[in-house]
Amino acid sequence: MIRRQPLQFRFVFILFIGMTLQAQSKKWSLQECVDYALKHNISIKQSELDSETAVVGKTSAVGIFLPSLNANASHSWNIGLNQNITTGLLENQTTQFTSAGLNSNVTIYNGLQNQNKLRKANLSILAAQYQLSKMKDDISLNVANAFLQILFNKENLKVQNEQLANDERQQKKSEELVAAGSIPKGDLLDVKATVAADKQKVIAAENTLFISKLSLAQLLQLEDFKDFDVVDVAYEAKPSATMLEKPEDIVAKAKQERVELKIAQTNLNIAQKDVKIAKGAFQPSLIGFYSFSSRVSYADRIVGIDASGFPIISGPLPFFNQFSNNKGHNFGIQLNIPILNSFSAKTNLERTKIALERSKTNQKQAELDLERNVYTAITNAKVALNAYEAAQAAFDARKEAFNYAKEKYAVGMMNSFDFNQSQTLFVNAQSEVLRTKYDYIFKVKIVEFYFGIPIIENK
Repeated sequence: MIRRQPLQFRFVFILFIGMTLQAQSKKWSLQECVDYALKHNISIKQSELDSETAVVGKTSAVGIFLPSLNANASHSWNIGLNQNITTGLLENQTTQFTSAGLNSNVTIYNGLQNQNKLRKANLSILAAQYQLSKMKDDISLNVANAFLQILFNKENLKVQNEQLANDERQQKKSEELVAAGSIPKGDLLDVKATVAADKQKVIAAENTLFISKLSLAQLLQLEDFKDFDVVDVAYEAKPSATMLEKPEDIVAKAKQERVELKIAQTNLNIAQKDVKIAKGAFQPSLIGFYSFSSRVSYADRIVGIDASGFPIISGPLPFFNQFSNNKGHNFGIQLNIPILNSFSAKTNLERTKIALERSKTNQKQAELDLERNVYTAITNAKVALNAYEAAQAAFDARKEAFNYAKEKYAVGMMNSFDFNQSQTLFVNAQSEVLRTKYDYIFKVKIVEFYFGIPIIENK
């Protein structure tokens, strides 16, 4: 007898199946991919940690302006032959003492080193923020490239599947013609070989598509990537207004928008602060200090002399009475003038000067690299557009040639081998149009990126 499940159980089961199918059918948009990568990419997380470290460094730089304050306390036992502090005699005894104190120091002047350290800390925070921004831009570009690669591989797979379907229909038709004696069996064998080759191309296209999905999933740091897929977006290779700009205008805009030069300039400013800090070590330093101390003894004490001339011994005073009576203060200022310190200040200054020159060189190199990258991106985009237009023209010509070949093959004026050759050239032309199309789209994205247009315009 079949036992009917409760209605509630069936509802939960159906809901679970629906959620599972929905999770498996989720397709990622480019916006979602970029957003997820910016939140989970390991390199970005490391860059965010660098920013947090820079903030901690500023806290440390602020702290050096504050006075130092340290408390100390001790309690000791002296056992054996000790001087009795009451009688002044050496006795075998056990005595106890408690002492406590406070010490404070504040830097009044040290060659403006503290001020320059704080300015350097602020610059370090800025440099870390610029570096984080650059990391996010690089990841966004990589994600966009991987996303477009998947779209290309998807469309290429469709082309290969269409080719396979066409050749399988041709094979079926050829089998009928061979059976009717209309064409020789050799033509059928050529068609079968073509179908086998098409299946190999489909498998290769499927593998390429899977690897491209895997690459993007790994870039996003996804753990479960077996069902990962992206939204099928129909991108058009439309003209870009940025490409109509003068190259020198794009370079000028890139110098304003891109963080590479800002990073180099900030690092140069940090190197300049390091030189000032090193120079400050040659100047005198002035430190203010203050200390407070008190002690308590647990030994007996003399409170008077009796009629026989012997001292009258009493116990120790109360703890807080002694603490108040024995307290003391010590304060003043200390001037330190560096004269000879094993050349440490001099060698440190020389190192910072060398680092400053290196930062100047890096800044110039960063500017040259940016100019070269922008001009290269513009050239690559123009070349990609020419390649796409040439591929489109070749495709149009191959399409007409293939249509003409189909007409000739249908009336028996072309053998199967020549027809398959024409068809292969046509399919290759289709694939080349797709490849050059997505190559052009991405390379235009790079130029727009240098011009200040984000990867995701609605982001």
